[in-house]
Amino acid sequence: MTGETTLKEVIARLGKAMEVLESAVGARLEHESDYSEAEAEVQRMNADRSRLAQELDNSEARAERLEDANKEVSRRLVSAMETIRAVLDR
Repeated sequence: MTGETTLKEVIARLGKAMEVLESAVGARLEHESDYSEAEAEVQRMNADRSRLAQELDNSEARAERLEDANKEVSRRLVSAMETIRAVLDR
């Protein structure tokens, strides 16, 4: 500091520095808030992904059971048709 610097100038510079600091803190808090919201959204998306993966696994298992049942019904129909043909051929 030089002898010419007055108390008013020092106070003005300090006030400016405080404004800049407050602005930086405000921006940081806003950034943190945005980050928290993004983190919450990622957690919701992960929960949805897990739920959808479970539903997909359940659907695939059901499709396999239906396919097996379809094959069994088809086998029984073929057997029944062969039995009917055998009876009609007598």
